[in-house]
Amino acid sequence: MFRWYEEAKSIAERDPAARGVLQVILQYPGYKAVRAYRRAHWFHKHGMYFIARAISQYARHRTGIEIHPGAKIGKCLFIDHGMGVVIGETAEIGDYCTLYHGVTLGGTGKDKGKRHPTVGNNVLISAGAKILGPFKVGDNAKIGANAVVLSEVEPDTTVVGVPGRAVKRGGEKIRQSFELDQIHTPDPVSQEFCRIRGDMDKLKKELEEYEKLVQEFKKKTQADGEG
Repeated sequence: MFRWYEEAKSIAERDPAARGVLQVILQYPGYKAVRAYRRAHWFHKHGMYFIARAISQYARHRTGIEIHPGAKIGKCLFIDHGMGVVIGETAEIGDYCTLYHGVTLGGTGKDKGKRHPTVGNNVLISAGAKILGPFKVGDNAKIGANAVVLSEVEPDTTVVGVPGRAVKRGGEKIRQSFELDQIHTPDPVSQEFCRIRGDMDKLKKELEEYEKLVQEFKKKTQADGEG
């Protein structure tokens, strides 16, 4: 089977909104961006960097998806909607991965050589997520919407929040969380406020106990003085 058809067919099977393979080929910007990347990557591998970059920039202009020609992408990548997706030069993506709009596979600005993440097979990266740095995201991992991931993600792990933290691994919850559906993910700011409020309540109770002890000590001292 031709790769272009295999990838279009894979997208049609995975996207409930798709009406068929032909619609994917003609109307899906994510599919078009990946096809353009494959042409650009061929030129990049053969040292024709100007042509490779020209193809990638044209695709970026047409689709809103920026994939560096030097990136390494496996088969059947599905970029859904796609606007704002950025994939860096040394990024690597395995087979049958899914990226939603606003995803960045980028660098931190401090690394040399390998600067971008390596994403395993069957990984889902939800809308707005940022994965920054030269580390591995394991097979079958799931990254929640708007998460910022700065360190390695183990296989079969769900990561949410800012900074990203694991909440589920191998189907078992690591801590209280919601199923990944891009919407019901914990709000890290709200969680931090709740933690601070809990600490304040604890300190308030301790202060009240100290005040009681001080008052009792004063009363006892006065009683001893009068005696």
